[in-house]
Amino acid sequence: MTGPHLEPLRTRLDDFDFTIATTAAYLRGLWPQLEGVVFEVAQGPAEAIHGDHIDRWKVWHDERRITFYRLPIVRFLRLQESEDRDEKLLIESCVFRAIGELLDKDPWELAPGRYRHL
Repeated sequence: MTGPHLEPLRTRLDDFDFTIATTAAYLRGLWPQLEGVVFEVAQGPAEAIHGDHIDRWKVWHDERRITFYRLPIVRFLRLQESEDRDEKLLIESCVFRAIGELLDKDPWELAPGRYRHL
């Protein structure tokens, strides 16, 4: 139950985490090489900020781990007043690109036809 005076059942943070998890699970189902890869979300440490760019994720090949930085993904990509769908597509694209980096593949190779309808 929710209403104007009650907190929403799902927050934007929950939606972000859910989008990362479902996109990773989808790709894990297509690519057996992703079995055992750890996906995590962090706010965005100072180490992610560089002079000319801000990291949106970090891939540790040896540890088979990917960390997604929530703040750079959501806030620093200069999105205008975006709709939830646009934000979800942006988050999914970051997951595709990070997994592509881990597997040394082009992100479009990971799920051919996935976004053909857009």
